[in-house]
Amino acid sequence: MTTGFRDHAAGPQAPASDWSAARLAEAAAEIVAGEDLPPIVQAGHPVLRTAALPFEGQLDAELLGALIAIMRQTMHAAPGVGLAAPQIGLPLRLAVLEDGWAGDEQAAAARSRSPLPFVAMLNPVYVPVGAERSAFYEGCLSVRGYTAVVRRAERVEARWTAPDGAARGAEFTGWQARIVQHETDHLAGTLYLDKAEPRSLCSNEEYAARWAQPTPERAARALGF
Repeated sequence: MTTGFRDHAAGPQAPASDWSAARLAEAAAEIVAGEDLPPIVQAGHPVLRTAALPFEGQLDAELLGALIAIMRQTMHAAPGVGLAAPQIGLPLRLAVLEDGWAGDEQAAAARSRSPLPFVAMLNPVYVPVGAERSAFYEGCLSVRGYTAVVRRAERVEARWTAPDGAARGAEFTGWQARIVQHETDHLAGTLYLDKAEPRSLCSNEEYAARWAQPTPERAARALGF
């Protein structure tokens, strides 16, 4: 891994998961064998506040591929644009990302949002590129019903391992960079609320009624952040 790459998580260091390789494989097999998609765990569940285990071959290729497929289905069903393994109860450094969103062009332009093809990342890390930061409302499938403004790096360089074992790296900008940061943070036991503007927090209903503009400037003036 390139020197300088690390988890850019806020707050105290999360305790490391104490799961064994056998327990991880057994839990993954149960998820894959289930008749229904796995539930997305919510804030307060300890798996979201532990540092996930690096992938070191605990799952064989068949089980890993099946797990990734289930995670992608779960992400789509939620619906969401990213899902980390801890969000389905597995403390494993694995995340899936995909953003095929096609919506309001004004909002997309303001947020530098463009389609992100599907990618599965094992052991991802990122580092900000440059000093530019952007602030937008952000939500999380594991913090159901709420949204808050998070200031994040506008551009990041990420490194990860692909499911086939190949080393990958890419630079992401705009909304894609936000997704990468959000999902990678999950693997360090960090929720978006740890990095959010506290006074911006609002229910999804209030957001839809008052602050669903392309940028959060109006909300910042009214809510004082």
